Amino acid sequence: MKARQGKLIRAAAFLSGTFGLILGLGIVTAAQDIVDMSVATVSDGLRTELITYSDLRWQLALQPGVTLNPARSEDLNRALELLVNQRIFALEAERIPRAAPSKKEIDDEIKRVLVIFPSTAEFERRLRAVGFQSIQDENFQRMIAKRVAIERFIDFRFRSFIVNSPEEESRYYNDVYAPEFRRKYQGLLMPTLDEKREEIDSLLTESKVLANIEAFLDDTKRRIETVVLKPV
Repeated sequence: MKARQGKLIRAAAFLSGTFGLILGLGIVTAAQDIVDMSVATVSDGLRTELITYSDLRWQLALQPGVTLNPARSEDLNRALELLVNQRIFALEAERIPRAAPSKKEIDDEIKRVLVIFPSTAEFERRLRAVGFQSIQDENFQRMIAKRVAIERFIDFRFRSFIVNSPEEESRYYNDVYAPEFRRKYQGLLMPTLDEKREEIDSLLTESKVLANIEAFLDDTKRRIETVVLKPV
């Protein structure tokens, strides 16, 4: 269960990052002006998504503890890989027209982002370091709206049709949950399957979502052209 939960934690991190699609032109840091540049393009043959250097830094600002000034090459390259995946989701999401996110949805998403930071002040400090004024900044609000739009797409495309059978829940309980519980909590009364069914169902669902996303990206990247214009 520990390995499975670890994978799901990484999946949650991936999904959280995936919702961070952003658009941008120029950036200004507290120390100096930085000239923006095009880093990569992602195209499906009809539409092209641009990834800029500011996009990478804005993505890093959403990750607590990651150095911003100066940004490290390894962090920028991880952000680039993540943003390529985001752009792929953006291109696919455009195939399913939906209403623009509401103000409430945007505010709720901002609250979700803030949870992973020590304080609102610390988060806004990181936003200012990459050019935003505050969480009310128009570009930041636009970024969050993009997060919501992609989250909708992922929910529809990968989560809404998943159904876990009683047999799957029972198998997970017997093969994964119960052995791990006995190993970690020797002597304690083990919860029944019915008591843990909701938790197990959620774990199974997120595991399937992750597998579906990985398969989707593998397949989509065969017909998507990604061009790196400027190594980071």
